Amino acid sequence: MYTEEPHVDDVARLEGWTLLDFGTPWCGHCQQAAPMTAEFVARCGIRHIGVEDGRGRPLGRAFRVKLWPTLVLLKDGEEQARVVRPQAHADLETLVRTVAATAR
Repeated sequence: MYTEEPHVDDVARLEGWTLLDFGTPWCGHCQQAAPMTAEFVARCGIRHIGVEDGRGRPLGRAFRVKLWPTLVLLKDGEEQARVVRPQAHADLETLVRTVAATAR
């Protein structure tokens, strides 16, 4: 689920929609949000990058991540929306609406 972090410059060059999912495998909040996050990614058909975060990790600091999980929705490398510690499907509706708004 969580992998090595891509370089900040590589993230800025991503094309299309991408969900950066900052967290750790041992984080209980991350484990709780994982099924909802997977459902959102499948529903919207977007790229999902699980980024293992922690003290001193440059990508997490570049996106000002303070709590896990932090979901950052990008379009063409630019942040469009974020959700911190989603606990219910309704918490992800901001992301769904953001993606749907450009599909019109």
